Amino acid sequence: METVLLDDFLDEGIIREKSFREQVDNMDLNKYHGKKVIIKGCASVTIPTWAYLILTAQIAQVADKIYYGEARYAVKIFNKQK
Repeated sequence: METVLLDDFLDEGIIREKSFREQVDNMDLNKYHGKKVIIKGCASVTIPTWAYLILTAQIAQVADKIYYGEARYAVKIFNKQK
């Protein structure tokens, strides 16, 4: 399972929409192709809801399944239909 940490998208300690969108657009999605991906729910700052939506929409193009939260208590938010 691949893990996405939202702390990796911080810009000067916060999530800024412009830089967040640029980082998401420049992600190497190949590493998520056909895999299960978990978007970690814990971050050092408050994450806006739109950030999860943008990230999920991008990863859903290639991943088989997307989960949110911690590995032990992950919630499935996307399942590619085959």
